[in-house]
Amino acid sequence: MPFSQTLLPALFGLGTGLALIVAIGAQNAFVLRLGIEGRNRTILPVVLVCALSDAVLILAGVVGIGAVIQAAPLALIFIRIVGSGFLIVYGLFAAARAVHPKVLVAAEGPASITLKMAVVTAVALTWLNPHVYLDTVIFLGSVANQQGAAERWWWAAGAIAGSFIWFFGVGFGARLLRPFFARPSSWRILDGIIAVVMIALGLRMALGV
Repeated sequence: MPFSQTLLPALFGLGTGLALIVAIGAQNAFVLRLGIEGRNRTILPVVLVCALSDAVLILAGVVGIGAVIQAAPLALIFIRIVGSGFLIVYGLFAAARAVHPKVLVAAEGPASITLKMAVVTAVALTWLNPHVYLDTVIFLGSVANQQGAAERWWWAAGAIAGSFIWFFGVGFGARLLRPFFARPSSWRILDGIIAVVMIALGLRMALGV
């Protein structure tokens, strides 16, 4: 197949996917914090959950699940209520951490979360966010289906690649910030930002705006 039907749609998909995902959100803030803690046993499963979830949602949009979601508004209302409550509670926990910050020891990160809880949190932040269905499934699915019959799959592959690049980059690249987070004041700043982001997103979600 020619370049215009393979790599070009993939590059467009990559750019669109990255443009949509590169923002300060609940999911990204959570991955960033885990990455700074530098616990490979925790961060690898979490970034895989986030990236693979995006892949499933993008593919769902390509095959037309977005139309099903648009036809079932009650499902999004339920997700919005549960998701907003989860975000607000998580934000309050982050605010509590900001009040009593920890210090990052050179050889180990603060044992603030278990592997199981990290994975459960990543799943909740991804699948209990109604905006992920609107943005990833409906928006990206709609753009993908504007391509040709074959090109849409290349476009989707590019968008999926963008998710993997982003989450692995944030998760494993955040460790470069570890010297800065050797000070409790740095954790106070990070967790303060996370608290504001989580609570703001939760309230916005609860109000449906």
